[in-house]
Amino acid sequence: MDIDLQALLPLVGAMMAAGAVAGTMAGLLGVGGGLIMVPALMALFALLDVEPAIRMQLAVGTSLSTIVATSLSSVRSHSRRGGVDWRLLAAWGPSVMAGVAIGTWIAGSVHGDVLTIIFVIIALVAAAHMIFTPADLRLADRLPGMWVLTPIGVVIGVVSSLMGIGGAIISVPTMVLCNYPVRKAVGTASGIGFVIAFFGTAGFIISGWGASGLPPLSLGFVSVIGLAILMPMTVLFAPLGARIAHSIEPRWLKRLFAIFLVVSSTKMIYDLAT
Repeated sequence: MDIDLQALLPLVGAMMAAGAVAGTMAGLLGVGGGLIMVPALMALFALLDVEPAIRMQLAVGTSLSTIVATSLSSVRSHSRRGGVDWRLLAAWGPSVMAGVAIGTWIAGSVHGDVLTIIFVIIALVAAAHMIFTPADLRLADRLPGMWVLTPIGVVIGVVSSLMGIGGAIISVPTMVLCNYPVRKAVGTASGIGFVIAFFGTAGFIISGWGASGLPPLSLGFVSVIGLAILMPMTVLFAPLGARIAHSIEPRWLKRLFAIFLVVSSTKMIYDLAT
């Protein structure tokens, strides 16, 4: 594989910036790390001429591997402020793990274009939710019982492992719509993100082991190079986002992030079509 180092260095700098933004958004909103990192990694792997058939799997698996450390950093920061519901996390964990197992199996069995389409659709839905859903909208007075939360947990695990994200785009709105405190929802979502990232990373390593066309220094569908670029920045900036989350109203940041999702999703569809 020929690598244009002159072209690669600016992209590495851009990915470091993406890691900083991803870490901050993960701590601030409980959402956003993977939604920023997956498009950045897709750009890197395109520059490295990785085969399109596995490019998205590599981006998703590598994104999940960085979220392991990011979510740990974020959940620790939220926990110090009493922002993590450990009881809810323990109850929701098994169904989320089951969903991750299903999602990683699907991801290892389909063409990368299918994962790209899934990513774009869900990213656009998330953007619409951030822009149009009233902040005070509530559908229930409290969280439902486990007979409802269990299938939701499976959906969170499946969707998140297919997209390379920590699951907060589903778990945070679910909790908030059920009148759960917003800041505690964000902190608890960080813990859910660790469950998804840890088991999702393992699944992508296993499903991609020995796959053809992998770039150098890959563990299955996890790129050690991409991990080394993004992880330090996300870990460094996640506590900053958590501190900001406890001091300001992030409404306008959510809307700006939604615009980013629309732009990046449009570009991914354009790249897929050309």
